[in-house]
Amino acid sequence: MKNYKNVFYANREIFRRDKNFLGLDSPFSDFEFAKSVILPVPYDATTSIKSGTRNGPEEIIRAAYLLEEYEEELGTRPCQHGIHTLNEIEPDLRGPNKMVERIYGVWKELLKDEKFVLMLGGEHTVSGGAVKALKEKHESFSVLQLDAHADIRDNYEGTEFNHACAANQMIKYADNIVQVGIRCVAPEELDNIKNFKDRLHIVYAKDVNHEYVKDKKWIEKVIDKLGDKVYLSFDLDALDPSIMPAVGTPLPGGLGYYQSLELIKRVFETKEVIGADLVELCPLPENIAPNYLAAKIAYKILGYKFDLLNNYEQT
Repeated sequence: MKNYKNVFYANREIFRRDKNFLGLDSPFSDFEFAKSVILPVPYDATTSIKSGTRNGPEEIIRAAYLLEEYEEELGTRPCQHGIHTLNEIEPDLRGPNKMVERIYGVWKELLKDEKFVLMLGGEHTVSGGAVKALKEKHESFSVLQLDAHADIRDNYEGTEFNHACAANQMIKYADNIVQVGIRCVAPEELDNIKNFKDRLHIVYAKDVNHEYVKDKKWIEKVIDKLGDKVYLSFDLDALDPSIMPAVGTPLPGGLGYYQSLELIKRVFETKEVIGADLVELCPLPENIAPNYLAAKIAYKILGYKFDLLNNYEQT
């Protein structure tokens, strides 16, 4: 009877697939098989304008359920390398510093298992825990931060563990940070921008959009500033709100979809990407398109990681 029930419940004509990223079946969704791990972190305790990013990971995974496994740009099925979706990390309500420490502990364990981790936020604060864990495994690496905001404050609203301080937390562990898409800098951040001038490189959104019309040298400028190993931190408000309105602080003049993908793709071609996050999706009940955009970017990241160079070598 037990075996009969297993067969019955596995009937895909009657039951939908498990709600993991892409709705993958075993073995492709199994932790042991998977080369990559989706880490959902539904945390938004320090958001200052609009809360709701805690719902981002669930909605990205839900949207990915309807993506096609075939990646038309690469001509491959990146999911064949395996994608395991972990259960959501339970928020630590004792404070954002405790939550960052919890995230650090989870990343540390996943890195021991040699997994490529794609963390889904949640607010940008979560990136600090990832970068801290990566520092213990990799002696030297850069951070590529796609963002509308510099996030380089020492502290904000009484804590250094704040979404507005994400870059300031990451630069404690990374050799340097290259920020792309910036179009909002607070006056109190100017001193840190000067203090970190040798380790913080800003590519403003207006310059990207200006140069994109003429040429694409801005991408090579970014590449030149990055070290051999890179952590990718993608705050979705880096994108223009015409395509990504579902963020807490949408700002005009952001990056386009293909602009962003060209940059990310080039980074994967030339560097060793050691981990990534996709943060700050604040879902809009009346507009599900941004959820699918975020899910597609997540799948692109995994495809670039495991199929990009292999595909080029085969062709």
